[in-house]
Amino acid sequence: MPRYEYRCRSCGDTFELSRPMAESAAPASCPAGHEDTVKLLSTVSVAGTTSAPAPGGGGAGGGGGCCGGGCCG
Repeated sequence: MPRYEYRCRSCGDTFELSRPMAESAAPASCPAGHEDTVKLLSTVSVAGTTSAPAPGGGGAGGGGGCCGGGCCG
């Protein structure tokens, strides 16, 4: 089940709740009982490796190198 992060506007505390995605926009009370909370935007970091070449590949007729638009001469 996904975890969502919220901040209480009354006391400033930040807290997390596990809830179904269908309930992600539902109001959430802070642990101190305040109702004035806001859901925070979370960023997800995904790390990994790949052995495939980068898109655009460069080379003759390959679309260029650094930006793909021919601006790098």
